[in-house]
Amino acid sequence: MVRLILLLAVASLVAIGIATIYAIGHPAELAPAAQAADLANLWKKQLIFAAIGLAGFLLVNQFNYRRLGPISYWIFGLVLALLALLLLDRIINVPFVPVVNNVRRWLRIGTASTFLQIQPSEICKLTYILVLAWYLRYRTNYRNFSALIGPFLLTLLPIVLILPEPNLGTALLMMPIFFTMLFVAGAKVRHLLLIILMALLVSPLMWLKIKPYQRTRISSVLLQNNWIRGEAEQHPIIAKILVGGKFTEKQWQDDWSYHLIRSKFAVAAGGATGYGFRKGPFIKYNFLPERHNDFIFAIIAHQWGFLGCLGLLALYTLIVLCGLEIAGNNTDPFGKLFAIGIIAMLAGEVIINISMTLGLMPITGLTLPLVSYGGSSLIVNITAIGLLNNIGRCRPFSVASKPFIQ
Repeated sequence: MVRLILLLAVASLVAIGIATIYAIGHPAELAPAAQAADLANLWKKQLIFAAIGLAGFLLVNQFNYRRLGPISYWIFGLVLALLALLLLDRIINVPFVPVVNNVRRWLRIGTASTFLQIQPSEICKLTYILVLAWYLRYRTNYRNFSALIGPFLLTLLPIVLILPEPNLGTALLMMPIFFTMLFVAGAKVRHLLLIILMALLVSPLMWLKIKPYQRTRISSVLLQNNWIRGEAEQHPIIAKILVGGKFTEKQWQDDWSYHLIRSKFAVAAGGATGYGFRKGPFIKYNFLPERHNDFIFAIIAHQWGFLGCLGLLALYTLIVLCGLEIAGNNTDPFGKLFAIGIIAMLAGEVIINISMTLGLMPITGLTLPLVSYGGSSLIVNITAIGLLNNIGRCRPFSVASKPFIQ
């Protein structure tokens, strides 16, 4: 029953995503009309991605999930090699690595007219959870502070490769997954707090090293305050700290906060019940870039209002609760941690995406799971749900709970 509820919630979210993408590409009016050609076919592509994701769901349910454990390091290593190819393109030209807006995130397979783009960082999230769950199944791998070096290195490797793409959002998502899985495994809280303290101590150095546009994205959460913006405009030192250079209100309005301001307007305009399907100014006109992708939650709020958002969050809550039930009733340490990692990944993406849409967190480029447009993201997330279903279906029989392996 739990797995049935899980699948129904996932199917509902995918359907909501496809319907919203369709609405964006087929509004009653569109100005300029040329935008229709770019958006009208996105829902069809998303439908194909969903079908591929369904194939991935069925594939990972053809065997017992425990068979993935022994080969997890090989799978993880292969994905790291794909990430390294993206990094290599900065040194030598790799023909199947496209550069879009100075970003290297995809591997292109096929001809110029017919090709498939794969985003290795999306695959890396799932393989990272797999390898970390396999590593943490032994109690000796996390009970002492020195033993945390292993899982920390497993986390640091993909982060180092993903950050230069640049892809700050996916890199940052690794950390909540890391801490959640360690906590559930039984790592000592004081050790986790010590790691957080160490991260806070080195954060000023990291702040100085990040690129100006990344610094602006992070500081934009504070710069929404009128008083802080006024101080930044009047005091060059404050501006240097926040944005890495001179701050002007005009640049804030037209550049740094362009997406953020319009996203909040779209959400606020939806009110309690929204404009309705394919209605509203943010549907008819391209006031909000990436509204089919990173900012699709704002469009859902615009169409269906606060009540529609509550319904969307209820579906995600069902997925989390079902995942926790699957993890809680599995006596296999590997299966339990694998399930927890998948739930932490999905929940983390939902929280980060919605928070950045509302201006509560920096804009990081993370999509809304199962809803936003994007092939790699949708396929990986549906496959992750397939693995979660596999864990619930293949859990070992036991009359009593077993501890983690000593």
